[in-house]
Amino acid sequence: MRGVDADSPSTAAAPLPPSLRGRLAVPAGVLAAVAGAFAYVGTVDPNQPGHYPVCPLYRFTGLYCPGCGGLRSAHAFVHGDFLAALQDNAAGVAAYLAFAVVWTLWVARAVRGRPARIELRPVQMWSLGALVLVFTVVRNLPFGGWLHP
Repeated sequence: MRGVDADSPSTAAAPLPPSLRGRLAVPAGVLAAVAGAFAYVGTVDPNQPGHYPVCPLYRFTGLYCPGCGGLRSAHAFVHGDFLAALQDNAAGVAAYLAFAVVWTLWVARAVRGRPARIELRPVQMWSLGALVLVFTVVRNLPFGGWLHP
């Protein structure tokens, strides 16, 4: 058209806000993937040998990593045996609960049309790393036997 600038604000269409379905697609996909993983681990018992690989750190050094016992913990958690889940990997149970809280907040923010943000300051990240390190060290010491998977 003659005399009309294509970049002028009067002719540019205003962007449409994303639909609720579009905003919830990624959180729903993440929940489906996590639920599928938990369903698989709940069905295929990690306590039976041969279903899952052995932790390489444990196999070669005899030391428990922070994730050792995580599959057994998830299996017990799925079956409602929360004490066994804590015994197998207490950090794993804390991570399952933290995921549930973070996912719920993510969905609540998506429904409101706000971006999901987790802004951890360096002191929080270092504290989380130190907590995982202490958990790993204590579960490998003689008095930390209650943390062995």
